[in-house]
Formats: sequence, C-alpha cells, structure tokens
Amino acid sequence: MAAILSNLHYAEGSRRKTKRIGRGQGSGHGGTSTRGHKGQGSRSGSGVKRGFEGGQMPLTRRLPKFGFTSPFRVEFNVVNVETLQKLFTDGKIKDAVTPELLHSIGIVSKKSDPVKILGNGELKAKLNVSAHKFSKSAAEKITGAGGTITEIHFEKPPVASSPKVSKPVGS
Repeated sequence: MAAILSNLHYAEGSRRKTKRIGRGQGSGHGGTSTRGHKGQGSRSGSGVKRGFEGGQMPLTRRLPKFGFTSPFRVEFNVVNVETLQKLFTDGKIKDAVTPELLHSIGIVSKKSDPVKILGNGELKAKLNVSAHKFSKSAAEKITGAGGTITEIHFEKPPVASSPKVSKPVGS
C-alpha cells in the first residue's frame, strides 16, 4: 500500500501532550505549578547568572590567573633533516627543496605557515634547501653534506592594536 499524504500519522505514543503549567487545580499541576515549595526556584523572576554555583566560589575565580600568550608568536612548520634524507632516498626529491615542494608532497600541512628545518637525524644527500629558518645544527649538516641553504624572508602577520588614547588637556 502506497503512503498518501492524507493517511500519514505520527507513530502511536511518539507525541505527548504538553504540560500546561499555572492553569489551576484541574490541570493536575495546580498549587505550586511544578515549582515545589519555598526556595529560590519557586519565586517569580528566579534564575541565576551563568557560572553561578550556589554561593560556592565560582570556577573562574578558583583557577589561577597567570601566564601570557604573545600575539606576535609565529607558528612554524617543522621539518627534520632525517625527513629530507628519507625523501631523497625514496626519490621524492632530487636536489632542490622548497616549502612549496614539501607542501605538495604532504610533509608540510599549512602552506601559509613558514617552514623551519631542524637538525634531528643524519643527512648524506647533497641538497639545496630553501626555507624560512634553519637551526644551527641543521645548517651545519646540510652544508657538511655539500648542500646549500637559502633563507627565505617572511612577513609576520600584523596584529591589530588598540588606538592610543591621549590625556585630556589640564589634567
């Protein structure tokens, strides 16, 4: 039998009547209108602010407040020289390594973030590596293997600063 729009019904027991509160004794919720006797919740206009814990010291005031997050922090994509060696032995890179190449291979996740080469591991391949930063040990290992390093200049993203407020004259 095909379902016709005029024959559609909700499943038996899937929908209940809404609780009509404050409509007298005949509703079954008379007297206190499901608010209970006395206390804060029974009063009209009752309610508490977000984060209120019944007079207990709130969590936001119990936690320590210290530390600092610099708005000028630059997040680097990190690549070790052992990764470069592995890519060279796998044949994925020939002699020149750039951030774009590392992104296309899948080593670097965000193309917009600068790349830093770190010196973890060994490097035997002669590679010409271009990156935004090099650790001292990575630079030594790359040049020691006969390769060259090229540092790419990158711009730090600008940080929105609040406007300077001048003091009123005469104060």
